[in-house]
Amino acid sequence: MTLSEEATERLADLVSLQPTKNGELQRRWGLDSGSEVHQYLESELQEYYYRDEDSLIRATPEAAELVGVETDDDTVRVPPLQARIVGVLAGPDEEPQSVVAVLHALEDAGEATDVEAVRSGLRSLKDKGIVSVVRKTVPTFRLAVDRDAIGIEVLEDPARTD
Repeated sequence: MTLSEEATERLADLVSLQPTKNGELQRRWGLDSGSEVHQYLESELQEYYYRDEDSLIRATPEAAELVGVETDDDTVRVPPLQARIVGVLAGPDEEPQSVVAVLHALEDAGEATDVEAVRSGLRSLKDKGIVSVVRKTVPTFRLAVDRDAIGIEVLEDPARTD
């Protein structure tokens, strides 16, 4: 099956962001709904992805080979906001932070964002195994591994022009 340029670029996103969810791909691809993401995956990339036991979207080994993206357990590819979250989030032995505390830490570092974007970023990092959730009155977060043990590759953000 020959993929269009758009399908190839989107497949590279899927390989890079895995494990991922419809919402993350929706934002990345500028689609209106998670349903549109599902329709696109089924119509254009069906043979190159699957859903794991947690319903997260993952690329097949063939997909990674096709787009030339190396997949290894030592490097996690994340959008810029998620990389910035990793930079300010409490370490594994530190007191966990609420979503709002992470938002304020980002703002203190000169990063402008909104609480929903931070919440979504933390959940995505949790899905990737980088962040753990500690339940208190509200969910709080901290790194699941030492910061030095994480290889972070920041993906280009198609929505930013700076």
